[in-house]
Amino acid sequence: MGDFTTIKQAPECQPDDGKIYSMYHGTTAAAAEQIIMKGFRQSPDGMLGRGVYVSRDPNKAARYPLEDKRDQVILKLRVNVGKVKKIDRQYHPMQKTWHKHGFDTAWVPPNCDMVRSGLEEDCVWDPKRIRVDFLPF
Repeated sequence: MGDFTTIKQAPECQPDDGKIYSMYHGTTAAAAEQIIMKGFRQSPDGMLGRGVYVSRDPNKAARYPLEDKRDQVILKLRVNVGKVKKIDRQYHPMQKTWHKHGFDTAWVPPNCDMVRSGLEEDCVWDPKRIRVDFLPF
């Protein structure tokens, strides 16, 4: 999956296939501890189906957890995106099936009306493509 040399790129640009990007994941302190000890686990469902939801935009990660922000932790990650599928509208024919078509990551561009905040979102199928790069505590 690559050597995890990180590339920086604006969230407005589609991630390049096979590259490594700095990304972020907002969660609770307890969940962050579990992620650090056991690694990420796929969410069972979501806007893009199963996978791990991350973003190159730290402002997107800062929106989570949705509940109490006093318990918030934002993990900085290094993500090998593999093969990327752009999903830029609701009811896209591959919105929840992109992985079945050989893609490793689904990418929702900013300001495409898929995400209420207008911020970029990514969904990575295989949690092994994600490494925690910075521990906030």
